[in-house]
Amino acid sequence: MDKSTLPQDAIHPETLDEYDVPPKDDLQLNIGGRGATQRRLRNYHVTMIGFCSGIGTGLFVGTGAAYAKAGPAGLLLAYIIVGMVLWCVMQSIAELATLLPTAGSFPHWATRFIDPAVGFSLAISYGYCYTIAIASEVSAAAVIVSYWTDLTPAVVITVGLVLILASNLMSVRFYGETEVFGGTVKVLCFLGLVIVSIVITAGGGPKGDSIGFRYWHDPGPWTNYNGITGPTGHFLGFLSSFVNASFSFIGVETVVITAAESVDPHRAIPKAARRVTYRIAFFYILGALLIGIIVDPRNGALVSGSHNANSSPFVIAIKEAGINALPSIVNACILIAAWSAGNSYCWVGSRMIVAMTTDRQLPQVFGRVTKKGVPYVAVIASWLFGPLAYLSLGTGGAAQAFAWLLNLSTVAGLIVWATLSFCYIRFYAAMKAQGIPRETLPWMAPLQPYAAWVGFIGSTIITLVAGFPVFLKGNWSSSDFVASYIGIPIFIVPIIGWKLVHGTKYVRAANMDLWSGRLQEGEIVEQRKPPDTPWRRFVDWLF
Repeated sequence: MDKSTLPQDAIHPETLDEYDVPPKDDLQLNIGGRGATQRRLRNYHVTMIGFCSGIGTGLFVGTGAAYAKAGPAGLLLAYIIVGMVLWCVMQSIAELATLLPTAGSFPHWATRFIDPAVGFSLAISYGYCYTIAIASEVSAAAVIVSYWTDLTPAVVITVGLVLILASNLMSVRFYGETEVFGGTVKVLCFLGLVIVSIVITAGGGPKGDSIGFRYWHDPGPWTNYNGITGPTGHFLGFLSSFVNASFSFIGVETVVITAAESVDPHRAIPKAARRVTYRIAFFYILGALLIGIIVDPRNGALVSGSHNANSSPFVIAIKEAGINALPSIVNACILIAAWSAGNSYCWVGSRMIVAMTTDRQLPQVFGRVTKKGVPYVAVIASWLFGPLAYLSLGTGGAAQAFAWLLNLSTVAGLIVWATLSFCYIRFYAAMKAQGIPRETLPWMAPLQPYAAWVGFIGSTIITLVAGFPVFLKGNWSSSDFVASYIGIPIFIVPIIGWKLVHGTKYVRAANMDLWSGRLQEGEIVEQRKPPDTPWRRFVDWLF
């Protein structure tokens, strides 16, 4: 065999003679998940996207309602457990992305490692999960602006949608720079909130009131859910927060999709997967701990429904401490976070569409790109879901429809977590069935395949309990039940339809394609020398 045809960096030199690897014709489009996008995202782009992508209003504002239902211990425990599940999901998909940096990644893996019908359905589920989320973040931005002015929300929504479309139609490198900017604002804002929270709890605010762990003692670490007292009420409060925490975490996995447009995915993706540990600990777990220290879970502003800085637990604590200038600054940061999240969601949705073209599940027109590699047709198609934000301006049926769409998007994200974990389980089984050691991979994620099983089972459980309130005595609501669980049949029905039409079969481990789509020699655009000074080593560690 001619070794020049082997995928470099995908296997070690001493193992090259053992496997029959296809030649470089897999560089052709639509083979092995290849799309026409270009590698323009540098490692620092990928690092910042991995650390901050998807963080929108949920972290800064949405935690308030969850905290009111669960209490300090319930909120903290929920974020720790869901963080563990997410960490397991991330390790699994990062290993796949490092090996197979394909367009859109997720649907192609499901097509290749489970069944083409599952890949088709996953693209639909994940696509609408994020395209609908564009509307939710733009709507949130309109509500946030209402903190300062009575400007018509429709104007804010329109401006936000125009900016998102313009950003996504430019080079992916420009998109990367916008994520760096937005991510920097989020990090600085959160760092500021951490410092202010510590000052407040220590009694350094204008009122000089030292809080300590007061709210862990009164009303206590747990709260009663909807008036249900005792251990049952405490558990239900935790369960409610557990579901909310899951929704807050959805979006962290999107960094893996950058693999197809990264200049060096073999370095950038593993580094982003390792950084997710810090992100979970820094943003979510530390945030949950601080909220439990500085805010009384009985504070009515947490569930006021304002959805701007007024219902942010951090801002509530700042106001109670007598600090007047900071709420507007925090609200401005939340506004940028909302726009950044919407921008990211449009990008993700467009890449799902591109992934469907590589597996010939959509007309090839959706895969067309500009000279800079931007899939402009897919971007426009993804963005067209953004105007659903105008539904939030209506009353009655329109507002209810918008709420349903939000529920659909969050449940879809959890289903995708479970499906992606199962993709890795099937991939791991294929490696074993074909006698290919994991040591031949560019990067090996830790604790496999156990981490993938935790991700699969954990995500499935969260999906099934997402609508638990409707099963409580006296709480039944047909509309809430449908909104909570309709995402499951929406995922299953396309699978059945695709199988009936195309007759696809479950891919057996022994026959699975483990080679096409890997990086070939010369495809890593940016080759970096190892850092040779303390400063360069620090920068390399940071980015």
